Amino acid sequence: MNTRRFAPRRTAAGGFAAVGAALALLVSGCGSLTTSGEDAERETHTVEEGFQVGLLLPDLHTARYEAFDRPFFEEELEKLCPNCEVSYANADGDVNEQKTQAQAMLTDGVDVLVLDAVDAAAAAGTVSEAKSQGVPVVAYDRLAEGGADMYVSFDNHRVGQVQAQSLLEALEAEETTGDGSIVVMHGSPTDPNAASFKAGALEVFEDQIKIGQEFDTPDWSPDEANSQMEAAITSLGLDEITGVYAANDGLASGVISALRSAGVSVEDLPPVTGQDAELAGIQRIIAGEQYMTVYKAIRPEARVAAAMAVGLATGEEPKLGEQTLTEVEDGSGETVDAVLLEPVAVTKENVGDTVVSDGIYTIEEICTEDYADTDFCQEAL
Repeated sequence: MNTRRFAPRRTAAGGFAAVGAALALLVSGCGSLTTSGEDAERETHTVEEGFQVGLLLPDLHTARYEAFDRPFFEEELEKLCPNCEVSYANADGDVNEQKTQAQAMLTDGVDVLVLDAVDAAAAAGTVSEAKSQGVPVVAYDRLAEGGADMYVSFDNHRVGQVQAQSLLEALEAEETTGDGSIVVMHGSPTDPNAASFKAGALEVFEDQIKIGQEFDTPDWSPDEANSQMEAAITSLGLDEITGVYAANDGLASGVISALRSAGVSVEDLPPVTGQDAELAGIQRIIAGEQYMTVYKAIRPEARVAAAMAVGLATGEEPKLGEQTLTEVEDGSGETVDAVLLEPVAVTKENVGDTVVSDGIYTIEEICTEDYADTDFCQEAL
């Protein structure tokens, strides 16, 4: 199987045909892709001959996409379809860039798209354009609107519940549940997963804890989270803040940086949640800076996405193994066949039994010089 970072083809005149077509659509359609109306008839491909799969990931500041999602997906597709080719692009958080990348891939002739949308609503144009050309779409990790063919992610409502319940358990252990208030740092308003995390967390927090300050964080930006946390510290006062719900590890890093800059020692940091089990997040956990993260086993997610892509391209039932299909409704009201995986809470106590035992990180990767003196590393090395 060949993999290439997607580069549009040059015309004889030296221009980029694919990007030019995409830009023309963006200009004429005010940033939305056009469709030809009825869905086109789909061509059926074979594993023996192979076909082209477009993989579109949303950003670079969330470490998992380049470190795990992309290589795991490529590995799993290689197993299922050795003669397939992957065209890859990362939008680096830019909605219009992702539209341009998708249009260029469609112009280049991809046979199936695996799309992790920067903005779920804006991605509806990409989904519609693909369908109009007979190209099936797998919504990966985030549910793009517009009627994707299949979807794989985690039970995102459950993710928010796991985070919130973990924070309440930490506060109960510290006997601070009835003291002060928590700061709540949700994710990007354009990410439908963030809305699900938010709903799950607030459902757990309701009538259980006082929320002193609550934010949505544009683009999942750690810098923005840092600024928001500084504002919360100014508004509430350090002594009032008993815990922080941060929706992912990037936001947690910004939150912890703001607390440390305000003079809070590691020993006195309130419990802070996270998500994605990023290496830096795991290291903060073993160092006592971050209380927990949510581990979403990315390899099974990538495996399911590859199976869905092959199944849609070949017209056969995807080989989902032990996973079962359910149905979800996207933001535009379309019903989509989906696989939803179960999230796992990771604290200092089970780092070894989760991300290490699953081969996500080695002890050596976690226990770098700055963390070698932690209890975890002292016991593991």
